Amino acid sequence: MVPDIAAFYAVIILMFPMAYFMFASVAFLFVSLDIPEVAQLLRGLLNVYFQMVMIAGVIAAAAFAATARPLFAVFMCLIASLSIVARRWFLQRMDADRGAREAGDRNAIRQFRRLHWGAMAGNVVQLAAVMASVPFIA
Repeated sequence: MVPDIAAFYAVIILMFPMAYFMFASVAFLFVSLDIPEVAQLLRGLLNVYFQMVMIAGVIAAAAFAATARPLFAVFMCLIASLSIVARRWFLQRMDADRGAREAGDRNAIRQFRRLHWGAMAGNVVQLAAVMASVPFIA
């Protein structure tokens, strides 16, 4: 029974950065993203979020592999892999239009806001999927 508790805790640890990002990213909806410091803070938040989900996903996958639940281990590996790919994709797009955003290009600022909304939506979907799996783990 002890290994099952370790897997349960691993999922709770995985949900922590997702829930934190969900709450922290809402604050960026109320500020203008054309301010370079705000945009850099959002980029940093996304960077750390994806890294934390990747680390927590690997830990959760190892915990599920140790408890002989290969399906959940694969699911956690997919979350970690998605985080690696999404981190690179989001950060490249955020950095690509940095100069235009700082120059006040409204189109670049709109695109940055869309990236913000996309990251928030993806996080909510991942968090809902992980939360929906909790009854099957317990």
